Amino acid sequence: MSTTTDSRTALRICPLCEATCGLTLTIEGTRVTGARGDRADVFSQGFICPKGASFGAVDADPDRLRTPLVRKDGELREATWEEAFDAVAAGLRPVVETYGPHAVGVVLGNPNVHTMAGALYPPVLLGALGTRSLFTASTVDQMPKHVSSGLLYGDAHAIPVPDLDRTDHLLLIGANPLESNGSLCTAPDFPGKLRALKARGGNLTVIDPRRTRTAKLADRHVAIRPGTDALLLAAMAYVLFEEKLTDLGELAELVQGLDELPDAVRDFTPEAAAEACDVDAGTIRTLARELAAAPTAAVYGRIGSCTVPHGTLASWLVDVLNILTGNLDRPGGALFPLAATDKTPRPAGPGRGFALGRWHSRVGRHPEAKGELPIAALAEEIDTATAEGEPVRALIAVAANPVLSAPDGDRLDKALDSLDFMVSVDPYLNETSRHAHVVLPPPPPSQSPHHDFAFNTLAIRNQVRYTRAAVPLEPGRMAETEILARLVLAATGMHGADPSAVDAMVIDQTLGKAVREPHSPVHGRDPRELAAMLTGDNGPERRLDMMLRLGPYGDGFGARPEGLNLDKLLDQPHGIDLGPLQPRLPQPLKTRSGRVELLPQPIADDLPRLRDALRRRPDGLVLIGRRHLRSNNSWMHNIPALTGGTNRCTLHLHPDDAARLGIADGDAVRIKGAGGEVTAPAEVTDGIRRGVVSLPHGWGHDRPGTRMSHAATDPGVNVNQLLDGSLLDPLSGNAVLNGVPVEVAPTGTTL
Repeated sequence: MSTTTDSRTALRICPLCEATCGLTLTIEGTRVTGARGDRADVFSQGFICPKGASFGAVDADPDRLRTPLVRKDGELREATWEEAFDAVAAGLRPVVETYGPHAVGVVLGNPNVHTMAGALYPPVLLGALGTRSLFTASTVDQMPKHVSSGLLYGDAHAIPVPDLDRTDHLLLIGANPLESNGSLCTAPDFPGKLRALKARGGNLTVIDPRRTRTAKLADRHVAIRPGTDALLLAAMAYVLFEEKLTDLGELAELVQGLDELPDAVRDFTPEAAAEACDVDAGTIRTLARELAAAPTAAVYGRIGSCTVPHGTLASWLVDVLNILTGNLDRPGGALFPLAATDKTPRPAGPGRGFALGRWHSRVGRHPEAKGELPIAALAEEIDTATAEGEPVRALIAVAANPVLSAPDGDRLDKALDSLDFMVSVDPYLNETSRHAHVVLPPPPPSQSPHHDFAFNTLAIRNQVRYTRAAVPLEPGRMAETEILARLVLAATGMHGADPSAVDAMVIDQTLGKAVREPHSPVHGRDPRELAAMLTGDNGPERRLDMMLRLGPYGDGFGARPEGLNLDKLLDQPHGIDLGPLQPRLPQPLKTRSGRVELLPQPIADDLPRLRDALRRRPDGLVLIGRRHLRSNNSWMHNIPALTGGTNRCTLHLHPDDAARLGIADGDAVRIKGAGGEVTAPAEVTDGIRRGVVSLPHGWGHDRPGTRMSHAATDPGVNVNQLLDGSLLDPLSGNAVLNGVPVEVAPTGTTL
């Protein structure tokens, strides 16, 4: 048993949400007994939220799997790692060899972007396997922003973020960062930054159907009708043109399509949009005028404006407003981050551009976006036969729980049972992994190193941090990096090879390409010599070192001695500050024109659908989701410290709606949608507008065969079961989760 004499501290970047705060862990023996904010962290400076404070409880959850599980005689039983990977190879390869690579589906869940392994290995798996059957959490979340960025800038990953520390005016639409900690905008202490904005005389406007904690902080809260975000933003753009408030400033020479845009938005007058949005025309005009008049300003839209019928148009219009007011790519506006592991910036100029619909799903004919198919189509791709290709017969799920996170989980639940083979990389036996033939559990976060590859590309300040594992890998465990490397080998016919071969292959390919690129700092050099210079204790660290050296701040393998490499980063355990965001255009642009393409054709083609929405009015109640500070999708409901209190699965509804329906606070109510019916306790609150009800996402832990004991004591209901998966944003394939019609009725039972 550990004693206090064993106590020590270790640094760790928190992997539990997008804020990426630095933590100081207290460790007794090999057990994390406490977590507090790292005051010396160059990015978070000591901030911590309840999730980070519960790091030790998340790490030590007794329900986390410790050994692989392999299905034998219909039951999942503990097995050795060798037996598990033998089973993976035996299950996947026959499917590939008989039906081709597209018969193997890959599902990547949200937690992938929170680990080093999840960033480094799935791209290798997909490239080596060659499947087009890729489904990720992006299509129940932020895919509209990727698509709009791809169409505007030629790069789906070129996402500008609000300059929170310097802006004078911030307009948030569909975002609640006081409870989500921010998303597609990596910002520790988002609440503190909003308070600082107000303290320096700035203005905060929040557009949201609910009076969230963020809305309560705002100078102006606009309770919009759900699903009409794009209409309101288009009407604001109309006002900017009508009142001659546009001023692109230095952007003017970089923008193509400005002359066509006024005609494209001519029908979206504030008066036309007012009734659909349930926001009066005067307020819409005021929003536009305030945005244009502010010395600096940023519009920021998030999941509430993405998971709606016009999610891509809303995401596009967020950037259009920033562009029309001259606030894109300037301090205090919205800027493009530059992460330390980004590729070496290439010279500005025309690029390949961004294409949609390079292939389509087999059943629903949904176009791919960013190489992905809609996760709402996963069930039909498994359970429906067509003349066009094979259905998905095998599935690789990495940190994914689509039974709860995708629409119509009941249908997907049944479809997963029909697969020839399924392997799940997951620490839990949850609603999805319970269907697997093999479950490969990664170690807890304290036993893994951490660098935020994805979130640093969305950070409000350029910085770089890396923490090694806080405690040694427990005997019998396998590092997540090795698990995924072995999965690559097993899936691609190289089972039994040394997993280090995967990292060596990536290093060889990356350096081989870098020495051929004229703008690379290693152009013309010997890739074998460069590989020999890499440092690090293992393949993943060598890959990180390579990316740092080749990146925008790197040492160029000695070409820039003052630059970054892994050794320098390890010498700075609290991270290295790389400074505030800077204007970067035109360098990030990869459009065929080499300019910002303000009115790309797919957007123009979708505008008639938005015009039709001006005439639509919902007759009854509509449903929206809800975020909780002590939760992250379906991850954390098994941690007692992160459940209870406000983190409950209740139906929020306005007192007037409750009175009309005969519902009292605490009553059990039935909620019915196109995909099914659920029952949840009512929570009557004036914090939500009339005509709208809200259920949180990620609940429904009541299916048999799982091993999440605490979550099962208060399972809640799966809000996505109310959806049948037919409602999608056509440009991005994103599921429509907000603003969907539902019926609500009392059951006559008080919970």
